[in-house]
Amino acid sequence: MSVRLNRRTVTIPLGMAVASALAFLPNVASATEAGPQAAAASISAAAEGDALSYVVNVRPGHSSAAVQTAIGKAGGSVVIAYDQIGVIVVHSSNADFAKEIRKDKGVESAGATRTAPLSPQSTTEMWAPEVLTGAELAAATEASATGQEPLQGLQWDLPMIKADKAHEVTLGSSKVTVGVIDTGVDDTHPDLAANFNRAASVNCVSGKPNTADGAWRPNKGESAHGTHVAGEIAAAKNGIGMVGVAPGVKVSGIKVSTPQGWFYTEAVVCGFIWAAEHGVDVTNNSYYTDPWNFNCTDDPDQKALVEAVSRATKYAEGKGTVNVAAAGNDNWDLAGKTILDPGSPNDSTPGDRVIDPKKCLDIPADLPGTVVVSSVGAKGIKSSFSNYGQGVINVTAPGGDSTRYQTPAAPAVDGRILGTLPGGQYGYMAGTSMASPHAAAVAALIKSTHPDARPNQVKALLAQGADKMECTTPYDINGDGKIDAVCVGGKGKNAFYGEGMVNALNAVTK
Repeated sequence: MSVRLNRRTVTIPLGMAVASALAFLPNVASATEAGPQAAAASISAAAEGDALSYVVNVRPGHSSAAVQTAIGKAGGSVVIAYDQIGVIVVHSSNADFAKEIRKDKGVESAGATRTAPLSPQSTTEMWAPEVLTGAELAAATEASATGQEPLQGLQWDLPMIKADKAHEVTLGSSKVTVGVIDTGVDDTHPDLAANFNRAASVNCVSGKPNTADGAWRPNKGESAHGTHVAGEIAAAKNGIGMVGVAPGVKVSGIKVSTPQGWFYTEAVVCGFIWAAEHGVDVTNNSYYTDPWNFNCTDDPDQKALVEAVSRATKYAEGKGTVNVAAAGNDNWDLAGKTILDPGSPNDSTPGDRVIDPKKCLDIPADLPGTVVVSSVGAKGIKSSFSNYGQGVINVTAPGGDSTRYQTPAAPAVDGRILGTLPGGQYGYMAGTSMASPHAAAVAALIKSTHPDARPNQVKALLAQGADKMECTTPYDINGDGKIDAVCVGGKGKNAFYGEGMVNALNAVTK
């Protein structure tokens, strides 16, 4: 059984060392030097009956209908055609399907979205959030200040971005919706129910929208990740539990993760198209698109995945949606010359490969127009795990860190981020997964204050309103005398923090 851990979320117990925290980030299955070759073999050796999923990108100016006919002749069956962007989702058990369909004059690119067949895989927990006990809930409630939510004292992240002050001005508009493209959202949670937009919620796991009631929820045993993210954004100010950064806006659940925790291209494309066409103002994307940590455009399969998701994000932005994404949790310099990727493909046999981040993209974060968010801990410095990169990071936000490295001020007791969990619970998680929703929520507050603002204007206001930050130099997060990362750039435009810390008060007053 393999354990798939999302590179956007880290669950850090108190005092965990950086090395240990980072060890959880790539896929836990052992890496071998045969990774890419094994992946190719997996694709080419797909036996009859073991179907793979593909995206086929129609060449501009060509007929989708004609391409669909060619798909049938090549042994593929169309799951859904997104004619808005010229992307067709296909299943095929023909091992040569991609090679054959690429020959069609109407096809710009085509590729397998996974390296393992569509047959069921091992189920395992992806994240292990630390759930608050009854005693901890009672203690936090007793210590809460007048006018605050019962657990608000544990939310050191709110004053860091001045969200508590913003709430005195406005809680945000109920006409604004943030789409949580993630593992599903438990809309029955008492802190989420009032702010949930059912009409803008869907299950996109197959690549085709499933609008059955409740299909957007995580099933028993599935990840709590999306529910945690939703609470960070819009947990209601209702006298119950915690409060979100934008407790007056709506959230929708756009479920794109399989029960095993894979975020495949066809589901991600479906999620962005759904958001674009259902009035979603902001999407939060705290994941990377499986099975490749980075998709290299000199590989025909990976090139097709980049093209499909890129078309979807551009379409969403054209419809008025601001797309916000987490930077990732490997302490990588995303602007470096090379990166050692030890975990691709993560759904079959991963192996080491050295990639050029200018040619190999982390999608959707690396796509044009996406707001990329790094993470800081309770002391306001880059989280031990957060990726960084000059010209890559747009803004930063609280994502938590080991309490040992960045201890919050009382009454908060944990250096991670508090959020809602399925079943009416609350708990701590950490990662750039937690930073991104803070930025998405601030973008939602900007949209609330400036309802007619287009995505480029919202993004500009997000950057302009950020609190400018200097590089942290030297950066020795664990105090062992060794430099853990190097920040370059000046105040308000550097590798660690981009334009700076998002500011919720500026979002509602400027």
